[in-house]
Amino acid sequence: MSMYTASVPQLAKMLRNVSVWFDKAEQHARERNYDPNVLLGLRLAPDMFPLVKQVQIACDNAKFVAARLGGKEAPSHPDTEQTLAELRERIASTLAFLETVREEDFEGAAQRRVRLTYLPPNQAMEGHVYLNQHALPNTYFHLSMVYALLRHAGVPLGKADFLGQVPLVEV
Repeated sequence: MSMYTASVPQLAKMLRNVSVWFDKAEQHARERNYDPNVLLGLRLAPDMFPLVKQVQIACDNAKFVAARLGGKEAPSHPDTEQTLAELRERIASTLAFLETVREEDFEGAAQRRVRLTYLPPNQAMEGHVYLNQHALPNTYFHLSMVYALLRHAGVPLGKADFLGQVPLVEV
């Protein structure tokens, strides 16, 4: 499996899943007569990022994987979202960017040097290390937090909502 296949399509799928979670969150809020935008401030602990920041980070991780490993310039997102509708726009913008990245853009990505701002100036990660040991686990961490925060608020989500549609083949 290529690094592209292991990342861009899967990250896009997971961001589309978040939109489905938001559908369920909005329905849950309507049924209980509250503003669904209050969900954006949810935290499981006082020192953790709220739901809005978890979504922003998940989107950023997805776009930076595609940009850093695909040799592209990532779009800028200023982290100003204050509503679920604005978060949906952030997800849509990220998905639109991911659609511009092709498998051939990832040629040589496994060995590509990835520099991150918090690393020492003369240090980088190889692309395969960045993807498998940093970017994917970090993205799934933030997606899991979004899922957990919505579940904690009573939104009726299950594992199938997290995983989304899994392609099957004949045996």
